[in-house]
Parts: sequence; structure tokens; C-alpha cells
Amino acid sequence: MSPWQDLDRAHLWHPYTHHGSSPAPIPIVRAEGAYLYDAGGRAILDAISSWWVTLHGHAHPVIAEAIAEQARTLEQVIFAGFTHEPAARLAAELVSILPEGLEHVFLSDNGSTAVEVALKMALQFWSNQGQTRPLIATLENAYHGDTFGAMSVSARGIFTEPFGQHLWEVARLPDPTTGETLPALERLLDERGGELAALIVEPLLMGAGGMRMWGEDVLRALRERTREQGILLIADEVLTGFGRVGSLFACERAGVQPDIICLSKGITGGFLPLGATVASAEIWEAFWSGDRRRTLFHGHSYTANPLACAAARASLRLLDDESGHRRIAIEAAHHDGLRGIRSHPRVRNARVLGTVAALDLVAEPGYLSPIGQELGSFALEHGVLLRPLGNVLYLLPPYCTTPAEVAGVYEIIQHFLEDR
Repeated sequence: MSPWQDLDRAHLWHPYTHHGSSPAPIPIVRAEGAYLYDAGGRAILDAISSWWVTLHGHAHPVIAEAIAEQARTLEQVIFAGFTHEPAARLAAELVSILPEGLEHVFLSDNGSTAVEVALKMALQFWSNQGQTRPLIATLENAYHGDTFGAMSVSARGIFTEPFGQHLWEVARLPDPTTGETLPALERLLDERGGELAALIVEPLLMGAGGMRMWGEDVLRALRERTREQGILLIADEVLTGFGRVGSLFACERAGVQPDIICLSKGITGGFLPLGATVASAEIWEAFWSGDRRRTLFHGHSYTANPLACAAARASLRLLDDESGHRRIAIEAAHHDGLRGIRSHPRVRNARVLGTVAALDLVAEPGYLSPIGQELGSFALEHGVLLRPLGNVLYLLPPYCTTPAEVAGVYEIIQHFLEDR
């Protein structure tokens, strides 16, 4: 063990890690393309895009050079009262590819903060118009982040249990994959519609709640009813944005125009932290007033960091036709790989949406299911990074991953199923 690993053990607190029982973290010294390389030189295929952020591959030279060039000019400036070209151009470029009607970009620094901003925008939108609408509707099994507003609109469970008494009341609609979401929305509108500020959803793919894939028709129906009733729709596309579901955005795939969209993860191609909350002109105008009390009182020290904006712009340029072809190839490789294991008696509900594939393992259910760690350890022994959500296995590779590499991951999964 190297001296810096001793320092890690002595001082670092890793996320989602029970340090009393987890193995020592693997030392990674470099990365390239779809691979991570540990201190011993071993290559590890990153089949989950390092927590879903790496779009085009690790250490992509185009993004690296954009950051280096920007660092030689302007690395940071307060964004209250000042501005800079990378942020202005990034905002325009985002608006040009987002669903129509999303025009005003508030930059933060991660997915949770992008959601926090969206919730505050939605609640204050009504307050600024003299209306009290304190209620947010959300979906069962949702996950929107780990800050308190984001936890409030997420599912109650092991992630939120210690903080339950501090979280907001929300209205919960059934998970579209298991329940009658639309009838429940109708009942909510009848009973509490006048209190409802917004509905927040993870469109088409509910990530940390189990990679639950749901229908475009349901999303369109939710949009139609919220629009008819004047309720805001917030689309949390922190995971689904920038091509993960095939189209650039899940809302685009469904032909839906939300009032607010939340973006992060892949926005910089995995290089630097950045979040974006993009709102419609109607929402923007509710804050446009001579009354300073109508200001959105929210900000971050690194709001619109020029380096992150430069990385994001470079990443957007890489979402070209070649990237589209690669995403199509990954989706086809998922279908081929699942064809070989979906009939296995330990596999249930194999599913694909764009570059994301998932299945449920027949084992103890839930995030703490031991099978997740068992499979993760088995895959690492064979040179692949997987991090199952308990008994839910998913693959979410960078777009540079080849069909042959995807097929190799499925072979490892099949070996695991046969060996158990």
C-alpha cells in the first residue's frame, strides 16, 4: 500500500460507504477512454461511467484542452454582478438543444443543487404572484439528490430515514412502473389542486430508485394534465440528459416541454462539477420586478465557474453524429447481451432504454441486498466496474465503449450467474 493510501485510510470519508465493513478503496492513478487504471497498472472497464457522469470517455483530449485553455485566461469570478463569455455561450447552446420554451439558465454545481434551485423557483413563482402553493408532488421510488429539498421529494427509505422529521410534506403519486399514476394525479388535483405548486419527475428513467423505466405516454399525460391545471412540471434529467436515453433528453424523446429542467452529471463530460436549472420565460417573468423581494435568493461560490462552462461547451460539441451512432451501437449491444441471460432463472425484468440497461436479480430485494456487493466484487476481479443498486444490476457505459466491450461485460455477468 502506497503512503497516500494510508492518508486516505486515516482521513477520507467516502460517499455511500460503510467504513466498518467495506473493503479498502481501489487506488486509481489514471484513466483513458472507457478504462480506469489502478496503481498496479490493471485496466478496469468503467461500465457505469463513474457514477453516470463520463459521457465520451475518460481524459478526452478535446475537453481537457478546453479546460487548459480557459485556465490560462479566467479560472473564476463571482457571478453576482459579473459575467463571462463561457457561461453566456453555454447558456445559449443549452437553450438551442433543449425542448422548446426553456430559455433561462441558472447554473449551480451538481444534480442535488440543480433540483434545489428548481424547487425554490417553483415555490417562489407562486409566492411572487401572491399565491400560497406549498405542495410539491413527486413519484414513489423517486431519487432527486441528497440535500434536504431533494431528499424531501425523494422516496422515503434507507437514504432519508435519519432525517425524516426534517423533510417537507409532499404529495406522492404511484410509481408509473407499478401503480396507477394518472388516476392518483386526478384525485390529488380534486382534493388539493389549489395547494399544488409543481410535479417533479425523473422522465422515463428513475435512476437510484432502481433503474425503473416508464412510458412516454404516461409522461405526456402528466404534462397535459399539469398544463391544463396550471401546475408546473419539473423534469429532473440529471441522469437522463445528454444522450443517455438515446435522444439528447428524455423529454425530447417523449415530445414533452417541461416548465423547468434540471441538468448535471454528464453536462461536462465527467470532468468538472456543474449543474444547470433551466426555466421557461413565464417563470423568469415572475421574478422580473422592481420589487427586490422577488429576487431568487440563491447562489453558490462556484456558480458558472468558467472552467466548468468551458468543459461543458466542449462536451456539447462532442455530441455529434458520431456520438449518436455510438449510442445506437451500445443500445444494440445491450439487447444482444440481455438476449443471452434474460431467460436465466435468477434474472427478472431485463430492460433497455438508450445506452442504459438493467435487470433485477432474484435475491433479497433492496439497496442493502448482499448480491450487489457480491456481483460488484466478482466483476472487479474480472476487470469491470459495476455497482449494482442492491439486487438491481445496471450497465451505463461511456459512449466510447465498443459493442465488443459491452458483450464482454455480459459474459462476466453470465459467469457470475452460473457460478452462484
